[in-house]
Amino acid sequence: MAKTYDVVVVGAGVFGAWTALELEQRGANVLLIDAYGPANSRASSGGESRIIRMGYGADEIYTRWARESLDAWLELFRSIGQELFYPTGMLWLGRSDEPRAQTTRETLERLGIRYEWLTQGQIRQRWPQIQLEPQEEAIFEPQSGGLAARRAVQAVVAEYERREGEFRRESAAPPAETGGWLDEITLGSGALVRAEQYVFACGPWLGKLFPQAVGERVLSTRQEVFFFGVPAGDRRFSTPLLPIWYRLSDEFYGFPDFDGRGVKIASDRRGAPQDPDTAERVPTTEALGEARAAIARVLPDLAHAPLVEARVCQYESTANGDFLIDRHPNLKNVWLVGGGSGHGFKHGPALGRYVTRLVLENAQPDPRFSLASKNPAAHRTIR
Repeated sequence: MAKTYDVVVVGAGVFGAWTALELEQRGANVLLIDAYGPANSRASSGGESRIIRMGYGADEIYTRWARESLDAWLELFRSIGQELFYPTGMLWLGRSDEPRAQTTRETLERLGIRYEWLTQGQIRQRWPQIQLEPQEEAIFEPQSGGLAARRAVQAVVAEYERREGEFRRESAAPPAETGGWLDEITLGSGALVRAEQYVFACGPWLGKLFPQAVGERVLSTRQEVFFFGVPAGDRRFSTPLLPIWYRLSDEFYGFPDFDGRGVKIASDRRGAPQDPDTAERVPTTEALGEARAAIARVLPDLAHAPLVEARVCQYESTANGDFLIDRHPNLKNVWLVGGGSGHGFKHGPALGRYVTRLVLENAQPDPRFSLASKNPAAHRTIR
């Protein structure tokens, strides 16, 4: 006989983990499942570090969610006694007339979020190890920083279990996408589970589980990440002497050396499509060359630094970069949650609260997150 829950959440990445925790805190009887485990190496949440920053141009909703989420992350870390936030600050490198820089400043000012506009002289004085392009200045967000991604998601799931939420490492069979209502799902073990409502927060697997409703509306792309070793005893490339940065001109971002792992650098441009289950996660020499050139442009003293680690993770993006948070069009008790689009990790707490309200209060989702707004033919480089 199928065991019955109020809500089954499929996917224990950052979206699913926070949704399960928020539902549990609201008194729901929840089952959280994941085929490979929380923040596993195939997941979009499985890396060592992720940025949490407030700058989003004119996209005020994401700035609000980022601020709300930072407070929630810090409260969780305080409550469990783990330091999983790196207070590096966030440096946006770009020209003062760059449209995104202008709209970011306007949004931060409107919402009362602290930032500094730094001239070339001020940047050089504060971070002399950074090389600037002609007329390049910067927005600096002093309260932003980095999250220890994999460990942070695992901490959320541990907190969920501490509150007596149930977690199982199980896969879920694709449900039939017709009939108006989903009664139960079949797990990889053959067990059946039944719930009043279901949340499928399974990122790059959404299109596999729901080929009709989602399909290529969420596209999984390979993103290659490189870590370069710093000179022995040289602290200039570690926190607090170096912030996280993003250069608008080349769309590369980087992290200082966290925990002796090396300086991390990666391109924010979308890579080639990849299957999250079967992809060989071996970086290419072409991407390594691009990363070396990018780090030489911003940190010239690391131009010949040794590569100490490399990873292939993924973005799971929608065409317009907005999250996908909507009811299944044919299954009224099924919620589809994903499309982190390379910027979603930081928003886990706010998104979990948002989805919890939708599920428990029968609220209507924001149209910008709807399936209807996701045209699979319109994928482009974003954010």
